[in-house]
Amino acid sequence: MNLAHLLHRAAKIWGERPALSVGRAVRLSYAEMGQRVPRLAAGLVAAGKLQRGDRVALLLKNCPEYWELMFALWHAGIAAVPVNAKLHAREVAWIIENAEAKLAVVSAALADDLARLTKDIPGLHGLIVLETPAYTALYDAAATPMAEVTPDDLAWLFYTSGTTGRPKGAMLTHRNLWAAVMNYFADVDHIDPQDCIIHCAPISHGSGLYGLPHVARGANQVIPESGGFDPAETLDLIAHWPGCSFFFAPTMVHRLIHAPQIAGADTANLKTIVYGGGPMYVADLQEAMRVLGPKLAQIYGQGEAPMTITGMDKRMHVDYGHPRYLARLGSAGTVRTDVEVRVVDADDNPLPNGEVGEVICRGPVVMAGYWRNPDATAQALRGGWLHTGDVGSFDDDGFLTLKDRSKDMIISGGSNIYPREVEEVLLRHPDVDEVSVVGKPHADWGEEVIAFVVARRGAAPTAAALDALCLDHIARFKRPKQYRFVPALPKNNYGKVLKTELRAVLQKEA
Repeated sequence: MNLAHLLHRAAKIWGERPALSVGRAVRLSYAEMGQRVPRLAAGLVAAGKLQRGDRVALLLKNCPEYWELMFALWHAGIAAVPVNAKLHAREVAWIIENAEAKLAVVSAALADDLARLTKDIPGLHGLIVLETPAYTALYDAAATPMAEVTPDDLAWLFYTSGTTGRPKGAMLTHRNLWAAVMNYFADVDHIDPQDCIIHCAPISHGSGLYGLPHVARGANQVIPESGGFDPAETLDLIAHWPGCSFFFAPTMVHRLIHAPQIAGADTANLKTIVYGGGPMYVADLQEAMRVLGPKLAQIYGQGEAPMTITGMDKRMHVDYGHPRYLARLGSAGTVRTDVEVRVVDADDNPLPNGEVGEVICRGPVVMAGYWRNPDATAQALRGGWLHTGDVGSFDDDGFLTLKDRSKDMIISGGSNIYPREVEEVLLRHPDVDEVSVVGKPHADWGEEVIAFVVARRGAAPTAAALDALCLDHIARFKRPKQYRFVPALPKNNYGKVLKTELRAVLQKEA
């Protein structure tokens, strides 16, 4: 079934409800959006000489047009290729060429550079710039019927963040995205038509994926006027819109709860913050629940299994009486409803509870493969299971605790050291704001543990104090051999710390 059905059903049932809003102002109702999308679909097909199964790249800052474009493409049987608008124009051009996109819709800010870089890409029929007469004219076409698609037709070509090498395009089908939508209702949260999702994180990634179940229930999609995440603006929107949900990276939660404006802010309308995309440290999570209340839910997933491997709902977060409450709070939750998850050894043999290995999963949400990359597909999906590259273990109650990415594990003197365990301890210090632990090459031990530490504003933690904290909580061999105090940690456009850059600094020194 075509994903565009989500919108057309919402337009029939909740036509008068707000569909798209910017800031505090409603832009379109569901009835209006339902009428515009079939016309936009026809306009795009004509402009790009598109046929069913073609790809169209979307290089846009968060905006209401994003949603009209994605549903118009699905309505026409075309796959969307949402691209992070913060990427360099050369990176975007590479994605457009790799995806073999026939058309690209772009924001004005990137249009000139992108036009220069894409003019010789074979098969690209042109760029359409948002808020120009050429874009507005797309809506003048006669409405076209919704295309028939198969469950295995490509819907969303999801390019990974590419922290190591070129990004890969995870092929997400209509079946994959339907599974992700239904799993949201099964495991994450209930949505009412009076609710909204506020898109502070990029629609091109997690926030866009979680916008889909909100369309399915006729809820409002709210775009901040800034198009992104600003804590003061976010708090203002929470005070205005009822039933607010968000998808946040853990670093965004951290910034929100430490924003000066949080003191005295009206957060009564806040319904749910779903966090994921990186480690959420227990200290930050406890502080977030103290400041915001029991309104946090966790998901663990990847672009290859969008938003859906394990999770921890709001009730699990406040099960204070459980004897292993803190251990659960530091976990990635339990297996989601429609996936199977295992922890396996190097030969893909399942490991018993408590033993650490690679996390693998399978189910209807797992991608069809990597676009035009059969070798990477065969490696990632060997045996019919998605190999995540993450390392973790299950406990006897079915909670999965992630140790780290396999590439981030430190091996010192033959012992495995998981950076997250050390980071969790260091974040207990009241003067530490952020920390990232990586391995530095060492002639005798293989690697040694180095901690990059960002102090809280006005504070000055000492290496001696941090060393004493570690010795109180973890084995001596795990403690950092050196603490480097830095003003900030390098991050990608989604807020993930780039440990590759930290390791590169250390490797140069070594």
